Amino acid sequence: MKIWKGIALIVALVLINVLVHGLAVRYDMTDDRRYSIAPSTQTLLQSLDAPWEVTILLDGELNSGFRRLQRATIELVEELDAIGGRQCTIDYRVSAEIIPQGIPPTVIHERTHKGKTAQTTIYPFALLTYKGKTAMVELLRNNRGLSGEENLNHSIENLEFAFVETIHALTRDSVEKIAFLEGHGELGEREVYDFSQALSQYYQIDRGVLGNEMGVLDDYRVVIIADPQEPFSEMDKYILDQYLMQGGRILWVLNGVRFSSDYLSSQGKTPIVPLDLQLNDMLFRYGVRINPALVQDLQCLPMPVDVSTDPQQPNWQPMPWTYAPLLLTSQASPITRNVMQVSATMASCIDLVGGEDGLRKEILLATSSNSKLTSTPAEVDLAMFDGAESDYQYAFIPVAVSLEGIFSSFYAHLLPPEGLILHAPLRKQSEITKQVVVAAGSTIRNEWQQGQPLPLGYDRYTQAQFGNRDFMVNAVLYLADDTGWMSLRQKQFSLRLLNDQRARDQRVMAQIISIIVPLAVLAIIGMIVIVTRRKRYIG
Repeated sequence: MKIWKGIALIVALVLINVLVHGLAVRYDMTDDRRYSIAPSTQTLLQSLDAPWEVTILLDGELNSGFRRLQRATIELVEELDAIGGRQCTIDYRVSAEIIPQGIPPTVIHERTHKGKTAQTTIYPFALLTYKGKTAMVELLRNNRGLSGEENLNHSIENLEFAFVETIHALTRDSVEKIAFLEGHGELGEREVYDFSQALSQYYQIDRGVLGNEMGVLDDYRVVIIADPQEPFSEMDKYILDQYLMQGGRILWVLNGVRFSSDYLSSQGKTPIVPLDLQLNDMLFRYGVRINPALVQDLQCLPMPVDVSTDPQQPNWQPMPWTYAPLLLTSQASPITRNVMQVSATMASCIDLVGGEDGLRKEILLATSSNSKLTSTPAEVDLAMFDGAESDYQYAFIPVAVSLEGIFSSFYAHLLPPEGLILHAPLRKQSEITKQVVVAAGSTIRNEWQQGQPLPLGYDRYTQAQFGNRDFMVNAVLYLADDTGWMSLRQKQFSLRLLNDQRARDQRVMAQIISIIVPLAVLAIIGMIVIVTRRKRYIG
């Protein structure tokens, strides 16, 4: 009887092993769900039909922080492999022996516990190869305002998004199109060169005017309106409105104030007056208002000013330029999460209007807790550096917002403009769609130096890089996203740090507790077992 029970047990175990062979069952018991893969990622992987190759270049003599990033990358790749199934297997290796040309190294300067300085060169990247095409995944996110541990933690939070973003790029069958609008004094190709280059890895970039025919924007995923200076006609507004009603997405980068940069540079001052683009009524219908005022902020970029009284011996000193605020980024939105401060010049402010209109409205960029407003008309003078904190009584003034939901048409109760060629009846309500409104044209404009474009968000005077490019690219990705993969940027892991000084001071005690105490406990248990057995069998 016992023999048959044993045989039945063996047969049952074999059958269970056959049934669960190849079935990956995982349960994430962490409180921050760090080992959970988003449903959108699972759907994407299960739709693929060919194997992957992943080469993790982050290798070599790594400190504990980068070893944690390396381990998190390996764990993520293994999780993706388990989800993909047999049709989408992932073969990975960790190797920095062969670095493709053009991949920039990262140099880490560290101070050891003995006080010596150590320098290490690493490559925080991974290479993905799919059907003969290869793309690079950037593993390290570096925000200059955060500590090294915080940056590494944010990098780990961003890993799934970084891999999914690259997979999207490699598996895209057709390239979606993005349109930069022209015809209203918008920034030209030169001024948005860096932004366009960053977008070109995802989309086809076109530029053009609207004309007089409806549907001219139908083929474009996102329309970008980059710092226009001339009013929009009713025909242009109607085309944009109906493009939005059909589910189109718009990135508005507008100024609320007109000023002259050339006059400011040559004369040291400029008058500021309201900039009327004839868009206020339409934007108000959509839930926002750009005010004809400039924000000033004590958290700002410096500007070199000659403080010498002798014109023959100039003395240039950095002075705070409060009209160039460093805007705070929201950690609640996938557009701005873990993005560095965004630099702006002559920025306006935004009000959210409309009350309970069913739209989801989020503030993306705002000033610091020490801000004020300069109403128009007025004059901005470079010689006036007002830094009295008592005058800056406003806090967190919105400069950029996102809007998502069902919008009402501005032309729902108006006749179409004369001369417009119509191909479809008026739509009074939109599908669920999105808009992003930024009240600072400078956030999208790059500068040039010695015939070369500077990175978007780079300040020549301080030689600091700000988050303008990431913010703008993320805004377009958010607008174009229908699958929800941009929400992966909202992952948040708890940062649990060791006290390095305490760890060094108590190193010996920790070694004693971790090595000697377990051995002592085992010895005591062994003695108890021996004594108990003697009493039972000898006594």
